[in-house]
Amino acid sequence: MKNRLAYLVLITLLISPSAWADTLSFGIVPQQSAKKLAKLWTPINAYLSKKIGVKVLFSTANDIPTFEKRVLAGEYDIAYMNPYHYTVFHQKPGYEAIAKQKDKQIKGIIVVAKDSPLTSLEELTSETLAFPAPAAFAASVLPRAKMAKDGIDITPKYVSSHDSVYLTVSRGLFPAGGGVMRTFNNTAPEVREGLRVLWSTPGYTPHAIAVHPRLSHDLKTKIQQALLGMNDDPEGQELLASINFKALAMAEDKDWDDVRELNIKLLEHLLLAE
Repeated sequence: MKNRLAYLVLITLLISPSAWADTLSFGIVPQQSAKKLAKLWTPINAYLSKKIGVKVLFSTANDIPTFEKRVLAGEYDIAYMNPYHYTVFHQKPGYEAIAKQKDKQIKGIIVVAKDSPLTSLEELTSETLAFPAPAAFAASVLPRAKMAKDGIDITPKYVSSHDSVYLTVSRGLFPAGGGVMRTFNNTAPEVREGLRVLWSTPGYTPHAIAVHPRLSHDLKTKIQQALLGMNDDPEGQELLASINFKALAMAEDKDWDDVRELNIKLLEHLLLAE
């Protein structure tokens, strides 16, 4: 009986490491520099740690492609990922959305220098534009698809983050670049003030906060309740405001069907990889 009990405990630990782990990793898609993201999200992780009784540690990656590989490998217990990422990584390794911004749709933007003479996307033909990464949904996928559809032939240059796009465009290294309104509003004021929005995309379901399937149902529920509880807690409200969130809402997988309808194939190779 004693040996059987020990065996059952060992199997439980192997199947569900997060059921006994002292810490959880919260991976944040690197739309901005790691230093800036750590400053914004570490207090949120500390708040969640208090609420769920398990230490939540901030994590990210140097660039979006590396983040994608880590999500695919299941390195994050909790992950904040873009809408397209969610549709991919829900399939493999099985991340499940638990929260999203409330009453919010994500819109991609094309920014130019404030004093740029450009007034339309058509004027960008034959230019090299800055984008965060190939699969950055609103900042790259949507605007590039629009320009391709309209016959606007551009060369994309991937510069690793939204902040890098804004900085390089503001310095005149590129005539234009892709981002989203939330990161644009959250970038350094001296950079933002030197830019203007040339064009924006239609709106789609925003980023997902999703959990890895190895987390127990009880732990997943605790995390979800802690996130949603931020809406009614003055401390939580202040933390949400620091990342330009007004509130959080409960999420379910079907919320991202609008993104699935776009039939994007950019990361399909990841699903086929062994």
